[in-house]
Amino acid sequence: MLNITRKCQAVRCVNKLSLLPRVSTNFNNVVLDCQFNRKYSSRELSDADFLHESILHTMHFQRSLPRLPIPKLNNTCSRYLESQRVILNDEEFNKTKAIVEQFEGNEGQALHKELVALNKQNKHTSYISGPWFDMYLESRLPILLNFNPYVCYNNDTRPEYMDQVIRSTNFIVSAMKFMKTLRANKLDPDMYHLNAKKTDNNNFRRKANWIPGSLAAYYAIISKVFPLDMSQYGKLFNSTRVPRQGRDELVTHEDARHILVVHNGNFYTFDVINNDGAVVSEQEIASHLRHILTDSAPRPEYSVSYLTTENRDTWASLRQHMLDGNSKNQETMKLIDGAVFCLCLDDCEPTEPVELTRSMLYGDGANRWFDKSFQLIIAKNGVASINFEHAWGDGVAVLRFINESFKESTENAALNPGTEPANIDSSQTVRKLEFDLDSTMKTAIKDAIDKYNTSTSKLNIGVRQFNKFGKNFMKANKLSPDAFMQLSFQMGYYKLTGGKVASTYESCSTAAFKHGRTETLRSATMETKKCSEAFQEGSGASDADKIKLLKACSDKHNEMTKNAAMGQGFDRHLFAMKSLANKNKQSVALFEDPAYTKINHIVLSTSTLSSPAVLAGGFAPVVPNGLGVGYGIKDDELGCNITSYPDSPNVEDFLDCVESSWMDMHQVLDSKSS
Repeated sequence: MLNITRKCQAVRCVNKLSLLPRVSTNFNNVVLDCQFNRKYSSRELSDADFLHESILHTMHFQRSLPRLPIPKLNNTCSRYLESQRVILNDEEFNKTKAIVEQFEGNEGQALHKELVALNKQNKHTSYISGPWFDMYLESRLPILLNFNPYVCYNNDTRPEYMDQVIRSTNFIVSAMKFMKTLRANKLDPDMYHLNAKKTDNNNFRRKANWIPGSLAAYYAIISKVFPLDMSQYGKLFNSTRVPRQGRDELVTHEDARHILVVHNGNFYTFDVINNDGAVVSEQEIASHLRHILTDSAPRPEYSVSYLTTENRDTWASLRQHMLDGNSKNQETMKLIDGAVFCLCLDDCEPTEPVELTRSMLYGDGANRWFDKSFQLIIAKNGVASINFEHAWGDGVAVLRFINESFKESTENAALNPGTEPANIDSSQTVRKLEFDLDSTMKTAIKDAIDKYNTSTSKLNIGVRQFNKFGKNFMKANKLSPDAFMQLSFQMGYYKLTGGKVASTYESCSTAAFKHGRTETLRSATMETKKCSEAFQEGSGASDADKIKLLKACSDKHNEMTKNAAMGQGFDRHLFAMKSLANKNKQSVALFEDPAYTKINHIVLSTSTLSSPAVLAGGFAPVVPNGLGVGYGIKDDELGCNITSYPDSPNVEDFLDCVESSWMDMHQVLDSKSS
């Protein structure tokens, strides 16, 4: 249903989709360590401990990755005005145009110059990395619904492997192999091959391996291979977002060897890496999981998990209160924070798409820990998803992990239905975690539960599957599939609202650059507006006119995609300058212009994921009157998973209009060949 493409031109990540051991709010002091510590020697580990053993060191290209360029100020201003034109009326646009012209000739010049100077002083990172971390970590909004998305794995095609314990065990073993391959620097680097048949082979890798790391990325690019930034992988495991007053902190405990398991609101830990550094046997892991699932302990009346869905300052104060002078709570929190990841064993059995989204996007609040870098959620029927915290990364590392763990767990399953159980007493190994809660904490948890129930109950979800055509049809008509889908959202919204255009966001990764994050694709354009008008009933446009407009929309979208992926959008440049202005306590008319607020009030927040491992994914709207639009494009099928709030357009009505737009475009394109 949802689709992320890992392309150099457009690595689109979860919209809601860097290694940063020490993050400072001062851009000058942002420090990123891009090398993983080599934890294991080849003598300690066998080939069975790894997913694979790459010819290339995992971080081979990292030192020589090109730096994210800062766009020219005049290009940023012109692109900004171009995107504003489609959502503003003439009077509003003329006012904004005058403000932008004044900005370009005055404050913008000074802010751009300051940004360039800072960038030269921080050659180890990108100009957007510091401000972008600040944006996430300084937000006081709850991360539930506002930031954390989910991505659902495809089911195992073998029903017997969908058993909750079997699937959980196989995912744990696969995850540990991934982690050990990564930390031993044996994970193949992320690369996008323009000509995969020619370069995606060991011959290219051997040649690249001879090139020093300081030059390796240049050699790859000359060979039409684009290495991707891998700095975010360092926060994938053993990491959590710790609430602090004013600004949260990302913390990693690489030496911890246990996972956190949550079932029926109770917390458990057990080691998944033994004292020798090897993965614990699949029989032992399965035994521990069965022990947890059969534990008769009642569901706790007051679950601290709900506090991870609270306002971040509120949670920071409560966490500090809970830890102060209480060694038991301190030890429990240390084990939660340091766990390799969080496994959530749910008792529900989602089968329908809407039910699945509710389970995996927020689910049972007592059975989650939303602060962890990622949670692996496995339902009673074996349906599995990743729910991830967004501050540490943008989805590229998560999707690689999903792809690798799915492949390993399905093609090389460690635990089979007939595997003999381990002859061990799991009660001696599995540790149950508990908190000491005083009246203050109990009252706060009750309040958090009420807020959780209120916020999640407001979320509406609509799903639409469409199998009349898909990617093959679009490509046959020489249209970009992503442009086609984005246009359908513009046409659907235009039709639903009687001629309105919404501020739209599609995330595009800039992972081809060192510490690149994302750039915004502003897919609402004058081209999409003209096309939407032409497809309205009674427009008088001929099929030939409509086809020309469709082609113009596709060409424009491709142009914007290329610009965004190459760091030539306008959003991040303006955002970085705005961050500087705020730190300088400087008043800037452009950033105080209602039009700037309007374009950043994202009504249509969109994202696509593409992987054979992915069944679906989703996220909540980013504004109260917005829509969270997850979509997928298969060869002969289209799909949408859309969320909304009470103030948003009706989700089913919007889906009807989108589907109607698919049919309208298909009919026009089909008429060309008939």
